[in-house]
Amino acid sequence: MNETLIQGAYIIAGLLFILALAGLSKHETAVQGNKYGIVGMAIALAATLWLATKSAGFDALGIIAVAMAIGAVVGITLARKVEMTGMPELIAMLHSFVGLAAVIVGWNSSYESAAYPGIHDGEVFVGVFIGAVTFTGSIVAYLKLSAKMKSAPLVLPGRHVLNLGIIVAFVVMMVVYILVPHENVFLRQLLLGIMTVLALFLGWHLVASIGGGDMPVVVSMLNSYSGWAAAAAGFLLNNDLLIITGALVGSSGAYLSYIMCRAMNRSFISVIAGGFGSDGAVVGEAKDYGEHRETNAIEVADSLKNAHEVIITPGYGMATAQAQYAVAELTSQLRKRGVNVRFGIHPVAGRLPGHMNVLLAEAKVPYDIVLEMDEINEDFPETDVVLVIGANDTVNPAAQDDPTSPIAGMPVLEVWKSAEVVVFKRSMNTGYAGVQNPLFFKDNSAMLFGDAKERVEDIVKAL
Repeated sequence: MNETLIQGAYIIAGLLFILALAGLSKHETAVQGNKYGIVGMAIALAATLWLATKSAGFDALGIIAVAMAIGAVVGITLARKVEMTGMPELIAMLHSFVGLAAVIVGWNSSYESAAYPGIHDGEVFVGVFIGAVTFTGSIVAYLKLSAKMKSAPLVLPGRHVLNLGIIVAFVVMMVVYILVPHENVFLRQLLLGIMTVLALFLGWHLVASIGGGDMPVVVSMLNSYSGWAAAAAGFLLNNDLLIITGALVGSSGAYLSYIMCRAMNRSFISVIAGGFGSDGAVVGEAKDYGEHRETNAIEVADSLKNAHEVIITPGYGMATAQAQYAVAELTSQLRKRGVNVRFGIHPVAGRLPGHMNVLLAEAKVPYDIVLEMDEINEDFPETDVVLVIGANDTVNPAAQDDPTSPIAGMPVLEVWKSAEVVVFKRSMNTGYAGVQNPLFFKDNSAMLFGDAKERVEDIVKAL
């Protein structure tokens, strides 16, 4: 009876997680979706604690309580401390925890007997492999996103052959592992250990081979990997909820990666293989684009006063400067003057899917004027002024004009087609992809240097 109740609780929690994903698909229902997720997690946690108590006694409950307390302290501390700009690297680091957990569960399960040994051994091998890849891949993503590691892609000789060789070795070793008698503990653990080391290297190499400009896709990809790692752990633990949740996270992360790859003109298969992006050559920096033109807040304010159509294209620089509230105030002031202000959001603006949307929603910017790239790109030729606030690679015309550029083929916001472009930047340094932007040197472009928040506030004062 107790087992039936626990399984029923797991099913209810799984349905609530599905409703949470459905709710999060639209901004109007996002809050409700979060509530579904919270309730589902509460039910799942309660059922898991009850199951642990019934199977291992109240002594196990004490150990679990200590682990939960430590996790809660760490989680609350990070949640209170981390800025929105630090969310991508935090998420990457959390993915590494999921991967490590899958590796630990897999190794622990390798010592257990099962009704179907062959299937169980296969689950152990797959679970450890996915977990190890997720673990080191997530750590490298964290290091790149936090600028503790160079964002340029690592290019090893024969890197694709190397990746393929590890995959083939994994399959061969898994077959041998399944066929080796359980009495031969040394050989089985040796095979599992070698595979774990190879998987750890593969995870590191997959992400290290990807350039910084493609890191938003990497975060989404690792989200998918962590989901599959959790699902694999669920099979080993015979936990239906973990299987359901892992499959939901894995499939939704994979689909998001697919959507982002389409937005960036990348191959989805190449993403999975870790071989997309540039080969490490930065071509744009070596070219002479001429001289750039500087402007000031008063001149920009005058242009905005005389404008009818204004589009704001935010990027990661807006997040780092925490300029979203100043931008919201500027938007409000211009709309009061009768100016039609809209926002153009690139699918990978920032370093996390939906990064800019969240920041603008936080600042109470009306959501109906926040448009995606495909919705607004056709309107730039009829736009009087475009404000590029902290964006770089997502507004780079080299993606269309220079086939040798590392970002060649990536769809971008075509801001240069407007009458006037004002670029908010701290300096003339290149963006995260390491590519110079010819937009900064065009005749209709002007650079407004300094902290984005301060410059926007200066413009508001000058209106």
